[in-house]
Amino acid sequence: MCGIIAYVGDKPSAGKILFKGLHALEYRGYDSSGIALLNERNNIKVFKKKGIVKLAEKKFLKEKLNSNIGIGHTRWATHGEPNNKNSHPILSYSKNFAIVHNGIIENYSSLKQILLEKGYEFNTDTDTEVLINYIEEIYNKSGSNFENALSTALRQIRGAFAIAIINKKTPKYLYGARRGSPLVVGIAEKKFFLASDASPIIKYTNDVIYLKDNEIVKVSSENLKITNLKKEKINPEIKKIELKIEEIEKGGFDSFMLKEIMEQPKSIKRSMLGRINVNTKSLFINGINDYVNKLLNARRIIIVGCGTSWHAGLVAEYFFEKYTRIPVEVEYASEFRYRNPILNSNDVVFFISQSGETADTLESVKITKKKGATALGIVNSVGSSIARATDEGCYLHAGPEIGVASTKAFTSQLIILFMIGVRLARRLDKIKEKKYVEMIYQLDNIPKLVKEILKKKNIIKNIAKIIYKKKSCLYMARGTNYPVGLEGALKLKEISYIHAEGYPAAELKHGPIALLEKGTPVIVICTRSDEYEKTIANIEEVKARKAMVIAILDSKNKHVSKMVDHSIVIPQIKNDFSPILNIIPLQLLAYYVTKYKGLDVDKPRNLAKSVTVE
Repeated sequence: MCGIIAYVGDKPSAGKILFKGLHALEYRGYDSSGIALLNERNNIKVFKKKGIVKLAEKKFLKEKLNSNIGIGHTRWATHGEPNNKNSHPILSYSKNFAIVHNGIIENYSSLKQILLEKGYEFNTDTDTEVLINYIEEIYNKSGSNFENALSTALRQIRGAFAIAIINKKTPKYLYGARRGSPLVVGIAEKKFFLASDASPIIKYTNDVIYLKDNEIVKVSSENLKITNLKKEKINPEIKKIELKIEEIEKGGFDSFMLKEIMEQPKSIKRSMLGRINVNTKSLFINGINDYVNKLLNARRIIIVGCGTSWHAGLVAEYFFEKYTRIPVEVEYASEFRYRNPILNSNDVVFFISQSGETADTLESVKITKKKGATALGIVNSVGSSIARATDEGCYLHAGPEIGVASTKAFTSQLIILFMIGVRLARRLDKIKEKKYVEMIYQLDNIPKLVKEILKKKNIIKNIAKIIYKKKSCLYMARGTNYPVGLEGALKLKEISYIHAEGYPAAELKHGPIALLEKGTPVIVICTRSDEYEKTIANIEEVKARKAMVIAILDSKNKHVSKMVDHSIVIPQIKNDFSPILNIIPLQLLAYYVTKYKGLDVDKPRNLAKSVTVE
């Protein structure tokens, strides 16, 4: 959702540091941005603007205000439309306090009514202004102790939040708190940072504290104090982050999305590092080792995720059921958490999330544990909320993913799920040693095959040039690649704004075929599989309606290219693992279509990288 960066230190460079941080956080939200600084007279000065970070930064550079303390924010709008007044930071009614906020205050309406009756006036449409005014009201009643006022106010707040606050009453101190939304404390010599994630602070320090729910942090340039809402002091654990600065830079590419697509041979290999060994013909998933017996004896496996992570779960459903013979259900986290799911101690639930902060997925973890089932996480972000909340799990180790449209995280999610499935199948004796070793070799070879596909980007670019003006595209596939069709359609619609839908190929004739007309692009995954001949029959049906067929083929069925308008031929692999290869050309197709349309591939409208609200 939104990005938070805050700084206090012994040097008057807060403004410069905050805007550098906002540029690093812009992927989390870009409806508007801004910073608030305390000047030499302890007055709060705000620089904010609707739109990209550069617009707010331009306002700041005109004044060149020096300060050693401040807060910053990039917004993804929830309450109140994206405009100048609703952008953060937001001042309290007295202008004594300024806040940045990520999350949603669920009881803001009732709190606002209380404040209106006390004479408060509101300048924005946000729940955040209600929050800071409510904190101010408690402060005015509490005998001027800001820490007490903050903890008292937050105890009465319902909903999720990560906040950073500066105020004129205690100008040396920066305050932060969290519940449900992430907040990291960065520790350096005579300086401290608060941030939504580590990306804006990695330039300054590797030492961080991950705040837990209902914790409050108070920092100056000299010291740090963490308490809970009961005002009890917390002794935090300082952790080292392994993120490298070059991992959050474009590295010569014109976008993060293209960089992350092209990184996939390396990111997939990193996900397998230390887990697959072809020399010893072994596969070991250390992250879930303590729960292997739970998996082996599971009554069923449930996979929970949102968006791209849900698609990865659908692929795993085919694979797990085929090879482990354990029943699998795949659930949208947003539905799972509200439908009172039936769970017991014999169920194992996997939670998939790139960010590890997805709000609906995190709440689903809590429900699962409350009902006594085993909760295992598959996340990319080390130290994230889902990683901490689950019983155990696996990190992707794909490296940071900045582009809003997920690419390398998806292929790493698949490789992790495939490895888990192969390991379980062997332990359950559902596959024999020969098949097990064969699968290990196939998995180990995937990065090399992905690299070969990426060399075909110019072929894909030429196809994109043909279809980028189209209004609608259909994707169709069968079996384990049906979810890949869904993912390919999602990539196209979320960054190019072309309407796109994915269907099982046989379902096209049950309604969607009515959408076909001359020239409608239909992207078909037709690599070798048990359903191969039937997919060819579906291609014939589409061609009979004069639609434009673009086929993903493999090296053993090049002859199908004579039946279609355009084809992308990729290396051959066993059908079980083909989803990882088949998604690569679909990612590139979405990328190049968007570039031809002149749109920003990294910042699609209305979307944000980490959805930390419902």
